[in-house]
Amino acid sequence: MIDHVSVGVADLEKSAAFYSAVLDTIGMAKLIEKPGTVGFGKSYPEFWINQRPDLSPEKDGGSHVCLRCREKSMVHEFHDVALKHGGTDAGEPGLRSDYKPDYYAAFICDLDGNKLEVVTFLDGSR
Repeated sequence: MIDHVSVGVADLEKSAAFYSAVLDTIGMAKLIEKPGTVGFGKSYPEFWINQRPDLSPEKDGGSHVCLRCREKSMVHEFHDVALKHGGTDAGEPGLRSDYKPDYYAAFICDLDGNKLEVVTFLDGSR
């Protein structure tokens, strides 16, 4: 079981604003802010962004993190809010039946090229 995940970002202030808006759509809030790092979560910091001023998406390739949400509408809201706050589309909301018949997800890239996925399972099995 994974306790928390962190991704590197070049500009902590801009990325904190981006993630505050995007993660709010799935019920996560900024819980901790320390020099060089910000932690988001529901009851404890489970998703962290860490300042890496020399980060280069071309060189570093970014990370891929998938976050689960409760319902299909949250997948759409996550995607829409990410695009409005400077993220880029990496896969519109939709069914990904090649993964699993009820796998409904969307993909975006953050300001530094990290790929974020949000998923829900339409049959409620997971």
